[in-house]
Amino acid sequence: MNQTIVSDTRSEMDMDIQPISPVLESNLKWLEKRFEHCDDLSVFQWHFGPEFRHTAFSVYFDSLIENKTLNYMKTSLQDLVPHEVGPAISIIPEDVIRFFSNHGVSTQSAKLVNDLKEATDHIVTGHLVIFFDGWDQALSYKVASLITRQVTEPNAESVVHGPRESTVENVQKNIGMLRQRLKTPNFKLEKFMLGAETKTEVNIAYLINTVNSEVLNELKKRISGMQQVNVLDTSFIEESIEDSTYSPFPQYRYTERPDTAAAALLDGKILVIVEGTGSILICPGLFAEMYQSPEDFYQRSMMASLIRIMRIIAFFIALSLPSIYIALTTFHPELIPTVLLLAIMNAREGIPFTAFIEAAIMEFFFELLREAGARLPRQIGATISIVGALVIGEAAISAGIASPTMVVVVALTGIASFAIPQYNMATALRIIKIPLMILSAVLGGFGLMIGFLWILLHLASLRSLGQPYLAPLAPLQPKQLLDTLIRAPLKILLRSPRSKLIFGSKK
Repeated sequence: MNQTIVSDTRSEMDMDIQPISPVLESNLKWLEKRFEHCDDLSVFQWHFGPEFRHTAFSVYFDSLIENKTLNYMKTSLQDLVPHEVGPAISIIPEDVIRFFSNHGVSTQSAKLVNDLKEATDHIVTGHLVIFFDGWDQALSYKVASLITRQVTEPNAESVVHGPRESTVENVQKNIGMLRQRLKTPNFKLEKFMLGAETKTEVNIAYLINTVNSEVLNELKKRISGMQQVNVLDTSFIEESIEDSTYSPFPQYRYTERPDTAAAALLDGKILVIVEGTGSILICPGLFAEMYQSPEDFYQRSMMASLIRIMRIIAFFIALSLPSIYIALTTFHPELIPTVLLLAIMNAREGIPFTAFIEAAIMEFFFELLREAGARLPRQIGATISIVGALVIGEAAISAGIASPTMVVVVALTGIASFAIPQYNMATALRIIKIPLMILSAVLGGFGLMIGFLWILLHLASLRSLGQPYLAPLAPLQPKQLLDTLIRAPLKILLRSPRSKLIFGSKK
């Protein structure tokens, strides 16, 4: 879906600044025309002052404001001006103008709006805007109250030890959970409003004393160039700012854990937090970080290091096991031990397909089962996937379509992909293994080496916000290797800002 529709046909009323008129009726007609056919828009007109001679009206969306908040705002004009100005019945527009022009303190925090275009932006983002007759400004109150998901345990990054909080679709709650962990003025937050129609709030968060200024400026530049992109999810940001759009490898990380996001800030990373999205984008994302899990830092260093090594082995299994099987059985049977070769030949006796066709069929149905399990309701999805895999695998063996050895190879490949913490990296492996299987079927081991060399060259040339994707392996940074292939004890890792080890000294 192309979200970069620039509104060349937008009306002049939407593009030009339209000053607020002191004539209340003029403002009302402009807003009614601008919000034509918006049935959830409410315009509440009321009178105040001596003998109720003065008029004002409030504009808001019913769908964005909770009734109890609205009733509180409508109670009386005393909600706008404190008691020392005078009773509500005696307040005149001049009192209101003088009070708010001098930034008086009222029971609700108000912002002065100078033009109708700005007032429109406030209304569509959940503000209640009040216009007064005889005043060329309006008052805007942020009173949006939407029902959002409560903070629960994370689904995609569950751990045995550690905090149980998960990010939600409310950006203020997510930022609040980060503030609870980083109680420092060095935690900076910058807000962008993206999209002509969506007006999506996008925040970038960083620690000023650990972030690399060049990376930060580059990210700001790329996000600033997305002003007309209608952003609905964090993935829209990811695809718009990544260095290589057609690379299968993810160049940024996702997390739904506030503790992981806070640790990333301490590492010198930058967070992208989007309103309406329950996941946080971590920038930049390096290849080695895709195999790190939050649980690595809640276990002893020896166990965490062993698990990381296991994940790296799982990466190679998920990437190349079907290709290695095809190359060995088709071109290099002499490399297989005799007893194992006889077992494979006996199992493949009567199979009408080549090893490549057999692997392609089994991989296709395995991916189909995985996709079906993800789309089915949670209560039956896992059951259907497991039962389907067992039934189809057994039926394929009985029908002579696939050998038991191939079923084992495909099953091990799928299990290995599940061991990778970042789902988007596991998805990349599902894509890359297909050309590797084709190269192995055509050229054998030589083709497999060509495929590995192509992947290595691609990874070496890949960048994430201008940073080398293979860092700290290439270019080599020995100190940072303490938290790459292995996880050194925390008393060593926490001695100095790790961002300086990753990106060098802050500019």
